Amino acid sequence: MSSINSPANNPSDSDQVYDLVVVGSGFAGCMTALNFLEDTKIKGKATKVALIEADNKFDSDFKNEMKLVSNGLADQAYCEKLESEVPNTVKFLLDHGIIIQHQDEKNVYLGFNTGQNFAKGEGGGYAIILKLFEHLLSHPNVGIMWETNAEELLTHDDGTIRGVKVRKNDGRFAKVLGKQVMLSCGGFEGNREMLGRYVGPRAEQLGLVAPGLKYNTGFGLKMGLQVGAATAGSFHGLHCELVDTRSSKPEATVWGHSFGIVVNEHSKRFYDEGNRSLFATCEVIAYETWRDQNQKAYFITDAPIMDRFRPGWVYDTTDLDPEKGETIEDLAVKLGLVPQELKKTVDEYNASINGKEFDPTTLDGKSTSGLTPNKTNWAAPIKVAPFYGYPLTAKIVFTFGGLKVDLDSRVLSTTGLYCTGELSGFYYNESKVASEFDTLVLSDVLHSVDLPENLLHEICKIGKLYTLIADGLGPPISISAMLIGLPATHGSYDIDLN
Repeated sequence: MSSINSPANNPSDSDQVYDLVVVGSGFAGCMTALNFLEDTKIKGKATKVALIEADNKFDSDFKNEMKLVSNGLADQAYCEKLESEVPNTVKFLLDHGIIIQHQDEKNVYLGFNTGQNFAKGEGGGYAIILKLFEHLLSHPNVGIMWETNAEELLTHDDGTIRGVKVRKNDGRFAKVLGKQVMLSCGGFEGNREMLGRYVGPRAEQLGLVAPGLKYNTGFGLKMGLQVGAATAGSFHGLHCELVDTRSSKPEATVWGHSFGIVVNEHSKRFYDEGNRSLFATCEVIAYETWRDQNQKAYFITDAPIMDRFRPGWVYDTTDLDPEKGETIEDLAVKLGLVPQELKKTVDEYNASINGKEFDPTTLDGKSTSGLTPNKTNWAAPIKVAPFYGYPLTAKIVFTFGGLKVDLDSRVLSTTGLYCTGELSGFYYNESKVASEFDTLVLSDVLHSVDLPENLLHEICKIGKLYTLIADGLGPPISISAMLIGLPATHGSYDIDLN
């Protein structure tokens, strides 16, 4: 990891009042600050922005999908607002020198109406953050306060937000006063106590998919609740992924669970690996692994699958090769499973498969019968040596519960407080997909990068801030539009400076 080379701005109590105080300097924070600075400069307004960061390093189906997986609880107006703002966000990125790459996916059913295309920001999330900070630091009217922890919101007697009380790196407190405060400091996946309270018992077993998430300790949520903010999203819910237990690499996700079988520590299948697209099931099977399978799962497949998908993001997001055996029994030994039990499961699986053709680019109906559970699609036999496997465990990507905001990202039941990114509660039951923007509504602005015409009517299927692209890791599934909190999308808000 690297530090952003910028002057430290040590906070101290003073009469200076910032026009905007932003807590958190990830995608949500730096895009909010940068967009505000540029918009107010264009309008000829002299403003000052404070950016508070605890660390000094950086490691049209949409509405229907969200309505479906949330059982109608997701705010549909919010979904529509998100949809309408995505083109502006993408234009903002392009205008700031971020290159958007696109490519065809010929082997994996993506589950989006994109003609098997996906897009990503060149260099991943870390490169994008650096590029945005280049622009941010060009503004002399921004003060960046590294190694500074936000502790509580300051209010006037009538409850209007007037700034943030912070703790400096020497342990002393200071006040950062501001006309408006934007919270963009993540969820609570880095807080064991809050996970236990909201998600439930054994939540402490869930590791973090990337080390930077340890700073997401829920302090933004706590500060909001202290001033009477409303909440939204499933507080017991979270997005997690199956990662390679052998790897120490961040985001060592094994994506291709659909193209083989996944068993528990007793060599028993426990989930329909092919009931929906790869991205629609990756969260649920990981959650099931944590909740009911003692945090242990094992992916099993054979040579034809590995020959087809490797090299590539489906199995190479982890930095380690799969375990390999010339027989199922040999593979079982390497994975720490009982050989006879795994062989029995594989034989029963192979014997139950129908005669349809295997086609991973569509819901092919190649399924099993007579098993519990059955596999609905992509039930390719596991018969050709060598055989391959990955030991897996579930790790957290982000939490669902957060503060409730209106269509301009104002935190409800407060005055002067805004919220963006993961901290804005949105998801109920499932996030539905695996990255912060799996596909986007694209407008004419993207014709400049020659994206397929049929992308123009697709919108993002998630909208959280990180994971695959934000950490520069994982498969290149998405354009890093960064932000579900709408103020950071270009032109989506107008903070009152009066």
